Amino acid sequence: MVEAVLIDLFSLPANLQNNIQGLLHNTLETIEKCSSIHAPCVYVMCCQRQGSERKDEQEFLFPTLSGFQSLNRRLEVICAQTTSAALYTIKQRLDEKDLSIIKIILPTMRKDLMKIYVDHLFTAVYQFEFEDLQVVSDRKSLQISETQHEGQTLPSQDVALIQSEIQMYLESLPSLKGELTILRSSLIPDDVFLHGFTTRTGGISYIPTLSSCNLFSSSKRRDPQVVVKENLRRLANAAGFNPEAFHRVKIDHANAVCIMGKTEPANYDGIVTNQKGVTLAAPGADCIPVLFADPVRRACGAAHSGWKGTLLGVSMATVNAMVSEYGCNMKDILVVLGPSVGPCCYKLPRESAKEFHRIDPKCVRLFDSANPYIDIRRATRILLERGGILPENIQDDSITDQNQNITFCTACHPDKFYSHFRDGTNFGTQIGFISIKD
Repeated sequence: MVEAVLIDLFSLPANLQNNIQGLLHNTLETIEKCSSIHAPCVYVMCCQRQGSERKDEQEFLFPTLSGFQSLNRRLEVICAQTTSAALYTIKQRLDEKDLSIIKIILPTMRKDLMKIYVDHLFTAVYQFEFEDLQVVSDRKSLQISETQHEGQTLPSQDVALIQSEIQMYLESLPSLKGELTILRSSLIPDDVFLHGFTTRTGGISYIPTLSSCNLFSSSKRRDPQVVVKENLRRLANAAGFNPEAFHRVKIDHANAVCIMGKTEPANYDGIVTNQKGVTLAAPGADCIPVLFADPVRRACGAAHSGWKGTLLGVSMATVNAMVSEYGCNMKDILVVLGPSVGPCCYKLPRESAKEFHRIDPKCVRLFDSANPYIDIRRATRILLERGGILPENIQDDSITDQNQNITFCTACHPDKFYSHFRDGTNFGTQIGFISIKD
């Protein structure tokens, strides 16, 4: 069943502009007749001309809208100067109500164009059906049948213009939840490396569990790639790196490592380089973003270490890649563990906990319970020290000075960090990043 209907009146053909009220009346009448039991939310999207007030647009449409009492509480007019602004506002309304199945009724000439906007501003969480505005019939069913998502037919220059319009609109949006904040380690020398760990503030992501500086997009979440890209642009500006030379690990929860400049694996949780100006990044939303720096050989790395990757030794695999590829000496490599879920909050089934108990019994709390508490940070430190990293060259939650500590528990600080453990499947993601300065 369609959960929301979007009526696109943004750019009507000239022959239809004089009959906008009649078109809208017929369309709303059809929706009302076919949705008497489960009325969908209805959004009417129209253009707000330069210098015109939004209320003038609404007053123009009011005589038509006021006659549909059953839809009244679920009907809203969205006026904006661009399609991007109008559609993004409607997306916010849909997300507030957790709606995902949408019918778009629009002029035929707008269909291919609208599909490009939808592809960029929405993810696979949403399902769309398109219907021509001129051919809405009295008994047209609003049951969604097959999601239509044909390949784009617009010229590439038109697609580029749409992308530019979307980017400009997103860049104009204010930052949410305060200024962008970057945590930095005193262990990594800032005359050689640019690095940091992000928090959740200073971006434009508005969904509560993703707000505001979410830095990862997937088909299962409601934050589209264009929003994540804008958050990354703001981070790059604040941190001073080039977002076009940014490389994030491709998570597999294993121990493969990518060597920059060589054939890239399909998936990997560690990445290393000795190239200047290339920024490496590892995400984390409970899993540990781990940064590696060798100021002597001027090489660096990043790794994503969840419980599986920790047991598989992804951190030492990253260290070993730096040693074998760039001639790094183990005693020169500095390792910093970023914000991640602490042993105060993180539980695993007892069978998995046994693996951590084998590393060190102190890595497990309440071992005899069905779901013991696990310290993946301690396990990471122990494996690094056993591999040859000097204890004083590892920074983690063992730092007692709160001014120096950056390995906060993500689950314990909802105002600062994202947490999959705390927030569920539609969670946001922070990152650790590092690059060698020019």
